[in-house]
Amino acid sequence: MTKRMVLMLVIAGVIFGGIFGFQAFKSRMIKKYLSSQGVPAQTVSTIKASVQEWQPALSAVGTLRAVRGADLAPEVSGVISAIHFRSGEEVKAGAPLVQLNAAADIAQLESLKAAAGLAELTYRRDQRQLKVQAVSQATVDADAANLRVAKARVAEQQALVDKKSVRAPFAGRLGLRAVDLGQYVAPGTKLVTLQSLDPMYADFSVPQSALADVRTGFKVSAATDALPGERFEGTIDAIDAKVDPATRNVQVRASLSNPKHRLLPGMFVTVAVDTGASERRLTLPQTAITFNPYGNTVFVVEEKGKGANGKPQLVATQRFVTTGATRGDQITVLSGVKEGETVVTAGQLKLRNGVPVIINNSVQPSNDAAPHPKDE
Repeated sequence: MTKRMVLMLVIAGVIFGGIFGFQAFKSRMIKKYLSSQGVPAQTVSTIKASVQEWQPALSAVGTLRAVRGADLAPEVSGVISAIHFRSGEEVKAGAPLVQLNAAADIAQLESLKAAAGLAELTYRRDQRQLKVQAVSQATVDADAANLRVAKARVAEQQALVDKKSVRAPFAGRLGLRAVDLGQYVAPGTKLVTLQSLDPMYADFSVPQSALADVRTGFKVSAATDALPGERFEGTIDAIDAKVDPATRNVQVRASLSNPKHRLLPGMFVTVAVDTGASERRLTLPQTAITFNPYGNTVFVVEEKGKGANGKPQLVATQRFVTTGATRGDQITVLSGVKEGETVVTAGQLKLRNGVPVIINNSVQPSNDAAPHPKDE
């Protein structure tokens, strides 16, 4: 191959390379132009960023217990001779509940009362005789001692008879009867449970980092899934004197008003503690926030000139935001968005900076500060 032919091949390669390179560059430029001029508008839902009253609160999970509650049991053994209550009824303090057979004990009590009566007569008679020197002082002193012993035996037997009758130590609601008529029961056998239901205690734990925000007297509200839509108000009664070294949590006890006896001991509740004065904060639905490892973002809708139809063209602009506390479906925004700006709440996955948008707010994501599940 001669040098002339090699030169001609090189020139031809350069020419064809230039032609193909120019075509590729032209194609890229056309695509870029078309992409900048013909990006279809994306449909999104939006909301106006607004400032709302925000009550700082601390949430915790707790368990209910009665202010007064006990499993009633006899102190002595015996056979049940009478049951004076029905399961689940309300009783007053001192109401008789269960009677054990006490016939033998009552008979013994009457015998001791008779002995005590005789001892008292003897003592009174000897006192009169002492005045005329008919008996000695030692005899009178012995009679006085015998009288005290007799009365003590009567009191002891009376206490035993009283123990055969089990009464309500306080007012409250009875549980299910655990014994039957004619049944022999030993000391400590459970007869029935008695619970005082108003007020109720809610025991819950808070982390040690929250101790500075919790004080006795702070208001609390509680809710349970057993009673959807209902909230029970109360105050913090006490804070434990130590932090659990295993969990670094501290126990807190709140007292809840329960006039209708809707709450029962042992229930699981979610407790919200008001930890400060109400504030005004900028809020958005949580769906408006895109949470990323490198920072949280939102898309704000702005006007950028006019479109072909002469109307203002709306475009999406991405911004980084600083978020704060949450409540229900809402989240506070500390920086990045101003009050009154239009923020995208749904459809962010289709957006990027400068993309035109069409607003359709016929369907909006939930923005409830205290959402409740619907029973459908």
